[in-house]
Amino acid sequence: MTSLTNSRDFVRQSKLDLAPQRRISGFWQVIRIDPVLLLGLLLLCLYGLFILYSATDGDVETVRRQAIAMCVGFGVMAGMAQLNIQFYRRWAPSAYVAGLVVLGLVLLIGVDKNGARSWLDLPGLPSFQPSELLKFIVPMLVAWYLGSRPMPPSFKHIFWAGLITLIPAGLIILQNDTGTALMVTMSGIFVLLLAGLRWRIVFAGLVAAIIASPVWYLFLALPHQKNRILTFFDPYLDPTGAGYNIIQSQIAIGSGGLYGKGYGNGAQSHLDFIPESNTDFILAVLAEEFGLLGVLLLVALYLFVIIRGANIALNAADMFGRLLAGSLTLTFFLYLFVNMGMVTGLLPVIGLPLPLISRGGTAVVTLFIGFGLLMSIQMRSGGRSAR
Repeated sequence: MTSLTNSRDFVRQSKLDLAPQRRISGFWQVIRIDPVLLLGLLLLCLYGLFILYSATDGDVETVRRQAIAMCVGFGVMAGMAQLNIQFYRRWAPSAYVAGLVVLGLVLLIGVDKNGARSWLDLPGLPSFQPSELLKFIVPMLVAWYLGSRPMPPSFKHIFWAGLITLIPAGLIILQNDTGTALMVTMSGIFVLLLAGLRWRIVFAGLVAAIIASPVWYLFLALPHQKNRILTFFDPYLDPTGAGYNIIQSQIAIGSGGLYGKGYGNGAQSHLDFIPESNTDFILAVLAEEFGLLGVLLLVALYLFVIIRGANIALNAADMFGRLLAGSLTLTFFLYLFVNMGMVTGLLPVIGLPLPLISRGGTAVVTLFIGFGLLMSIQMRSGGRSAR
């Protein structure tokens, strides 16, 4: 009898111990927010503001605007997380058509910024870059198209998925924004890969791209694109022009060593040797001031977010959510890979910012759209990744 009483007391105490955990879990379910992903994003944003303050020579106003953009981004993410992922699936075709219309409008009345005609500046509205939204709309529509069809996709389905991807990418290239066009293209390709695209088709596509690259370089590439490719192989071909940023960035990274020169003590950035020190080349500022350890901390924060995104994709309840979450996570990874490769000279310069670290309100807010979609998939697709 005593043993039975002790067992009941143990069970009762265990239930009492689990009650606070259930209340906490229930709280996150009520507000439809994934706490793990939220934590990773908060840490990244705080680290980004910390770095940006030094990269802008202590410009409080710039940091304040960036912080406001991040707060807006968190609000957008929370708002998108409240909607069922099936809502986005249902409206994906309409969003895609609307996106193409706006891209066409940009070609007609768009505003030039940094050499790209990719901005809309309408009366009474803040200027924005519509092509950023296609990074999410394109994989959403490709996932909508492939999600209800047999896997792996047949040639017909590959053709239509490719067409869905290449039409907006072509319109963005006409805006002279190669970096965004690349990201939009890859976001659609990632969905195809996740859908089980056969490897022989992947290898055939790579071979075709390699064979076609000389034709593109000779007849289609713009002069500044050719200069970037040439200086990628040898930055000292044009050390005061196209190769200048790469050379100065490599000097900054190399001089940082293991521990860096200390916060605010980077000579390359604070003496204006790196022209884009608070945007595309902000990683060089971090490497110079905090060294390899500071860069590894940033990489660890990025990996935390990426692993969580991959976990959400693996545990999504349906194929649409799985394909979309996987594509969004891989696109985020590609952002990091391209920017870091560009800053270190391992890839050509194509003008992509470092996510949540580089200055830029529009880029920050649009990134949070993707995270809002991830949270919607996680919270409304059974919530299995949270358990």
